Amino acid sequence: MSNADTIVAQSSGRPPAAIAVVRTSGPAAKAAAEALAGPLPGPRQAALRRLVDPRDNSLIDQALVLRFDAPNSSTGEDIVEYQCHGGRATIDALIGALLAQPGIRLAEPGEFTRRALANGRIDLTEAEGLADLLDAETELQRRSAMARAGGALRTRLDGWRDRLLALAARAEVAIDYADEEDGAVDSELRPEIRALAEDMAGLLDAPRVEPLRDGIRVVVAGPPNAGKSSLINALTQSERAIVTHIAGTTRDVIEVPIAIDGVPFVLVDTAGLRESDDVVESIGIERARGEAEAADILLWLGPSSGAPAHAGRIQIAPKADLGEAGNGIAVSAVTGQGLSELTNLLVKRARQLLPKGDQLALDRRQHLLLAEGRAALVRAAGLEDPVLIAEELRVARLAIDRISGRAGVDELLDALFGRFCLGK
Repeated sequence: MSNADTIVAQSSGRPPAAIAVVRTSGPAAKAAAEALAGPLPGPRQAALRRLVDPRDNSLIDQALVLRFDAPNSSTGEDIVEYQCHGGRATIDALIGALLAQPGIRLAEPGEFTRRALANGRIDLTEAEGLADLLDAETELQRRSAMARAGGALRTRLDGWRDRLLALAARAEVAIDYADEEDGAVDSELRPEIRALAEDMAGLLDAPRVEPLRDGIRVVVAGPPNAGKSSLINALTQSERAIVTHIAGTTRDVIEVPIAIDGVPFVLVDTAGLRESDDVVESIGIERARGEAEAADILLWLGPSSGAPAHAGRIQIAPKADLGEAGNGIAVSAVTGQGLSELTNLLVKRARQLLPKGDQLALDRRQHLLLAEGRAALVRAAGLEDPVLIAEELRVARLAIDRISGRAGVDELLDALFGRFCLGK
């Protein structure tokens, strides 16, 4: 791939649709547009144009044409956008005519966003937020992703980086004058380093983004025939799990994504926990135990005396319609008894695990790097030697730069941009 190329791709959803958006970005974008549409409108203005294929002068479509000049575009390059009718044949004809122009090729997945990152229009945290925004299916996911895609994390990181540079400069002064009386580290340096470390700790202690991105993992576990699959079906209001009177029906992990009151969940049905000589069932039972341990919330449908130790356990008394005694929330998948109480409790528990409103949240990569940076600051605050302090401040700054994409992210880019649809 080369930024000297001009790239083209459909940027809207899959056809057919009423309208489709096709984008070109790069040095040949305007020349190609003039070949198809004639004189272009002014920057950031839309104009209705007849699109003609220069190869045979056939009419492709009538479309709105918009022009965005570098560097004031989403990629930092010249962009021309076509809003045409959304039939497959129209889109193919338009892209085909553009590809016939000199210097234009199809965009790789995520290449528009990659160019925006390379040209400084966004940083890595905004690109990651945009990837989550494209995947968002609930309001909470959208708001959290929008905070990161909109640059809120970038702003926080830039502020910390500026403070680190200022602290490092003061440490360097002490190094330069180490042989003189004024060469001691100034008395306010270490307290300010500690204050910055505490500032970072606030974000590290916030809920992580993975439960919001992937859904709160609610594992339904218990002995065979406890009503686990029936409860899954009742909560999802669909026949997603097989229900029979035969013990051991569920032998593998079944995942069912669902949103309740805008909160994303993944309900996980598991094999009944018991001793078994059946090889296949035994594998399912081991998987069930692993899922129970890794659950964000564990719904236990068995005797409380045999329940696994889990901080997020909710005790369920299933089959309430049969009058079976048990501890916990009395639930019936048949009559619906207790389901409202259970879903309300699930939402309440889940909100404690998720970022609140527009609160910033870190993913695993960002969390590990920020923790690394804060640890360096904690070490620096306990040192006397300005050389060692300066080195720890350098380590902290490098961690911040790696979060935002200023350094050390080449191996991450392909994995990240592979999440984007073509042309996004």
